[in-house]
Amino acid sequence: MSTIYSGLLRKVEHLEQTRIRLTLPDTDFLDLDWSYSKNPSKKLVIVIHGLEGSSKRAYIKGSAKALSESGFNVCAINLRGCSGTMNNLYRSYHSGATEDLQSVIAYVLQLDQYTSIFLHGFSLGGNLLLKYLGEERVLPNEIKGAVAISVPCQLADSLDQLLQFKNFLYARRFKGNLVEKLKLKKQSFPDLISDLDIDLVKTLKDFDDIYTSRAHGFKDAMDYYSQCSSLQFLNAIKIPTLLINAKNDSFLGEDCYPIAIAKHHKNLFLELPQYGGHVGFYGPDNFTYTERRTLEFLSNIA
Repeated sequence: MSTIYSGLLRKVEHLEQTRIRLTLPDTDFLDLDWSYSKNPSKKLVIVIHGLEGSSKRAYIKGSAKALSESGFNVCAINLRGCSGTMNNLYRSYHSGATEDLQSVIAYVLQLDQYTSIFLHGFSLGGNLLLKYLGEERVLPNEIKGAVAISVPCQLADSLDQLLQFKNFLYARRFKGNLVEKLKLKKQSFPDLISDLDIDLVKTLKDFDDIYTSRAHGFKDAMDYYSQCSSLQFLNAIKIPTLLINAKNDSFLGEDCYPIAIAKHHKNLFLELPQYGGHVGFYGPDNFTYTERRTLEFLSNIA
């Protein structure tokens, strides 16, 4: 119920978002929606939505509102093809496309306005930021901390859960949205995708076998899950990072709860609340548990 309420019924009002289009190195683009603190701020939170989400989802707007009202500026990324305008290239976004996050961070740094930058991701976006933090790169000194919510740290394990009957409605909704986008891709790239390919997409794994893997250089869906799961990158995280995965999240299997890793990790702080579903956390006055914890965690670092 909490997952459904957050996804379909929750409303967040009185948040102003200003859109800026960022051109990427490969000529594609990302639409970034900015929310600003009432007073000038040198603190910025970059927020990343989940699968088939956008900056307009309640969980993004709720976080942006809470953060901007507390002295942070917010840059909410719309991943490729998720802003309401189809992206230019055949490729799109996926759980491990950290090059796009890298481009946003590079853009923010060249603005030369922020001394403290934080990363905040939900579901797929959480996996993306955890992978980014654990990859072999030197992080900019300005990146101080991160919060990831409802993260499928082991993608194949999460897929197994989504393919179970308990998640039938969610899986059908995700697949339907993705197939509609694939039909639009076919109009622009008829040589790369056929009607037969689209007809073969019966499950989310089929979509990743037929489109995600081919469009982004992976052998197949399982290769994509293997290379892009953030679980294998967690040990290398070097900045304070909060990970909140609810115990009753029906999208996450046992491997998505990195209890053993967090136990001996000086930078990874794992919280496992009993309830919250998948990005379905709630709280009084439309201020959710994870919004409160995010604000507390980042404020202590800032």
